[in-house]
Amino acid sequence: MRSHVVAVDLDSKLLDVTKLRLGEAGISNCDYVAGDAYEIAKLVPRRVDLVFMANAFHGVPDRLHLARAVREVLNPSGRFAIVNWHQCPREETTILGEPRGPRTELRMSPDQTISAVEPAGFRPLQVVEVLPYHYGVVFERPST
Repeated sequence: MRSHVVAVDLDSKLLDVTKLRLGEAGISNCDYVAGDAYEIAKLVPRRVDLVFMANAFHGVPDRLHLARAVREVLNPSGRFAIVNWHQCPREETTILGEPRGPRTELRMSPDQTISAVEPAGFRPLQVVEVLPYHYGVVFERPST
């Protein structure tokens, strides 16, 4: 059985770029939805097995609200995976000689990410290195 992906972003232009690039790669199992992730249960009307968020959690104003919204759309034992920039000075995270990523003061440690998500009813499963400048935290929505 082929998986289905729903890409959600506030910026419809980014979704257009994503759709174009995935189309060029022959990937067609995606829907593209512009909207606020706090409203994910309305944007994605069926439960899902995985919610993946990369390089954005540091900028979420109400992280607990978002984590609760994600929990509501996940199947029991579903996963919430967050990739963040390591909590180091922006000047140290260079790509092609230029600093990349969010301002230093916005960066979160893995422990801060876990502390922000756990109260929504998630259990952290794993912290992984995503070289060279990122880490990922995988959470599980308990089945009870």
